[in-house]
Amino acid sequence: MSKLPPQGPRYTDLVASLSDDAPFIDPETQERDQGHLFTARLGANENVFGPSPKAVAAMQAADGETWMYGTANSYDLRNALAAFYQIGKDNIVVGEGIDGLLGYLVRLLVGPGDKVVTSHGAYPTFNYHVAGYGGDIVTVPFNGNYEDPVALVTKAAEVDAKLIYLANPDNPMGTIHDAGVIQAAIEAVPDGAVLILDEAYVEFAPKGIAIPFDIHDPRVIRMRTFSKAYGLAGVRVGYAIGHQDLIKSFDKIRNHFGLSRSGQIGALAAFQDQEYLAQTVASVATARDRIARIATDNGLQPIQSATNFVTIDCGRDADFAKAVVDELSARGIFIRRPFVAPYTRCIRVSAGRAQDLDLFEAALPQALKACG
Repeated sequence: MSKLPPQGPRYTDLVASLSDDAPFIDPETQERDQGHLFTARLGANENVFGPSPKAVAAMQAADGETWMYGTANSYDLRNALAAFYQIGKDNIVVGEGIDGLLGYLVRLLVGPGDKVVTSHGAYPTFNYHVAGYGGDIVTVPFNGNYEDPVALVTKAAEVDAKLIYLANPDNPMGTIHDAGVIQAAIEAVPDGAVLILDEAYVEFAPKGIAIPFDIHDPRVIRMRTFSKAYGLAGVRVGYAIGHQDLIKSFDKIRNHFGLSRSGQIGALAAFQDQEYLAQTVASVATARDRIARIATDNGLQPIQSATNFVTIDCGRDADFAKAVVDELSARGIFIRRPFVAPYTRCIRVSAGRAQDLDLFEAALPQALKACG
């Protein structure tokens, strides 16, 4: 008697309906696929200037303690953040980077068929989470090179959205709205909706551009990270600040031991070294200026950036921009470009060290010539 083959897992209808595509392909995968290493890693908006030496030393000192879990409530880090921002620690939740916190927030608020509003072409990982919980993504276009806060909140009111996503500064364009524009958008958030203000790059923005924290306003939750300016992308630590009721709700569903002990210790040490942070911000500003000059020298148009990357308009179509990315990759330079038209005509270059930008400067004219 023949035996039937074992049955596979029974996926939910939602999971079975989702695409297998992931939002990003990491540079290591690209290196394996192309058979050579990148000599300049300028595509993932990482902080190549690295974390504070004090953070590295703190994590190394904690290596012998890795047999212990990290604290479930990130007590020391939350206290330090609360003291710095002069808010209550109960208004802060720490999680596995902004990506992890976005996933938790969507899990808290979005079910099948619930509407969520974002910009067409904005950070794709947020959409990935919404789709994973069955939410209905509604998009509005950018306004020029900027996300459009007025259009976002207007659309949210039209479709009765539960969540609105807005990054300031923006990724992938690097542009920023001033505090007045952001505050006006928050004031216009419809009842029952929450505006996610993703401030992953805020440390690179001009001083005074961010609005003050209002922990009593239930209409907004603000997310920040140690992955960018603090140079700790590899340990995945981020935090969200908001109304106490919403922050407390994360405890219902978050992974309470999702953060490593050394990651918490490193993030705390990095946060306490504001002098090194200022040094990094200055180095990024210098790199941004140089990237813009390289672009201009090659007949391309850099877009003014408030982040640790510069988006560059290649002045032609998406096929040309993709060809530039591919030609640079073949020459050992890792960059990316926006995913959605019309900004697929652009390339995006992360701030690098002088030696990284030397390589980019040498390779770009060669790549442009090869593209015709």
